[in-house]
Amino acid sequence: MDSLKKLLPLAVVGVLSGATTFGAIKYFDTSGGNNGDFSYFHEAKNNAQFAGIGAANGEDFVKAAKVTVPAVVSIKNYQNRASSNRMSEQDLFDQFFGPFGSPFGDNSPRQKQQQPQQNQPARPSGLGSGVIISPDGYIISNNHVVAGANKLEVVLSNKKSYVATLVGTDPSTDIALLKIEESGLPYLNFANSDMVEVGQWVLAVGNPLGLNSTVTAGIVSAKGRSIDLLSRNSRTPIESFIQTDAAINPGNSGGALVNTNGDLIGINSAISSNTGYYEGYGFAVPANLAKKVVEDIKKFGLVQRGFLGVGSLDLSDEDQVAAYNSQNKTNIKAGSGIFVREVTEKSGAEDAGIKKGDIITKIDNSTIDSFADLSAAIGSKRPGDKVMVSYTRNGRQLTTNVTLKDQKGNTSFRSKADLTVSEKIGGEFDSLSESTKVRYGLDSGVLTKNITEGGELAKIGVQDRYVIMEVNGKPVNSQKDIEKILNGYSGNVQIKFVDDFGQIRTGGFKMP
Repeated sequence: MDSLKKLLPLAVVGVLSGATTFGAIKYFDTSGGNNGDFSYFHEAKNNAQFAGIGAANGEDFVKAAKVTVPAVVSIKNYQNRASSNRMSEQDLFDQFFGPFGSPFGDNSPRQKQQQPQQNQPARPSGLGSGVIISPDGYIISNNHVVAGANKLEVVLSNKKSYVATLVGTDPSTDIALLKIEESGLPYLNFANSDMVEVGQWVLAVGNPLGLNSTVTAGIVSAKGRSIDLLSRNSRTPIESFIQTDAAINPGNSGGALVNTNGDLIGINSAISSNTGYYEGYGFAVPANLAKKVVEDIKKFGLVQRGFLGVGSLDLSDEDQVAAYNSQNKTNIKAGSGIFVREVTEKSGAEDAGIKKGDIITKIDNSTIDSFADLSAAIGSKRPGDKVMVSYTRNGRQLTTNVTLKDQKGNTSFRSKADLTVSEKIGGEFDSLSESTKVRYGLDSGVLTKNITEGGELAKIGVQDRYVIMEVNGKPVNSQKDIEKILNGYSGNVQIKFVDDFGQIRTGGFKMP
């Protein structure tokens, strides 16, 4: 015991000496190398903090969840059997998002065994989510959630149910706008998604796998992400997704991605997955783009989209650059920016002097490294808007102001009354050759192409490369024939067509 008492002071001195030495090393060592770099501990104590102040004890997440959950709804998509059994936009999104109605999908054996019997309540063909964005019942969701619906039912977090009106859709951004007749509803405010930072906390709120009002947390893991998904449903896709690792599953489509204030920064749209279920990455349409789309739909009935008027080559995509060089026997270097492959005649780009071979590097103050950057910068603009384009030509840096136009070369806005027959019914048509008519035993017909998902033709089951034989009982042999029958027409339309199994089918809709 006496020996222990003698050793105790020495032990104390040793501990203090060690602490002093450690402190001295910490203070004087600024080498920045692996040996003796203790700056992490200093920053953690004095300057560093957990991502999202208050998130460590759940305060911010609780606040955001309380704001968001009442404003997120469940959407049930009811279709007739002919429509829901065809290859639809839901099927296309399964690769990234999985079937949003059931983990097994609409056409699985289990689903077929459980199809409604006579006198049983109808079951929805798909389930998704939506976000209330105004107290009078406007709801934003995904185009693929509502595609092909004969009836849309909205269920609030308090279980109240409404039949919704589909105000409009935009396949290019996968956004849809719905309306229910109610007032005083909880709603979310749009945040400025341009201010979103990689690494910030976010919450995903929706109805995954039939589990209503589910909240998951994560961070923004990337911005301006293109996943080449929307090009399947639109010839002018706009992809510049916010990527997050917040858990998102089938049923979350159309739901909210919010910051820790509960402000809407994105509309959850897809996941990157080999199974159809969450594997680490989800994608949301940025709030700024979604807001612009729904404002256009609400005010004009359709999206007002401005175009630069260039055919582009994404220099950040090495495979795309290599393929272009191989096809055109060129030696363009991969890197950053957008190489102008062609300039559309009478477009804003041509008017401003942009030429083939120029490399676009900036739109206004936004750096353009990839096509996703260009898509985001132009996608939120309308015809008549002016943008400053910076580009290089033969090594020289140049700038020019471009007035954007629509695809028809106009700078003015269009209404539904300005739409062509093809735009109204959602499809275009090629004439059949006489030999094709003889081979298939047809007296008349046109071959369908560019069928728009969610359009009138798609709703009755018409797909690309079907043959339309008659419109309102009249034989058709060209697109002009269809336009002549339907131009200025406002009544019910009857279509007689041949599907890809050779079956003659009929369907109808009211002319928009």
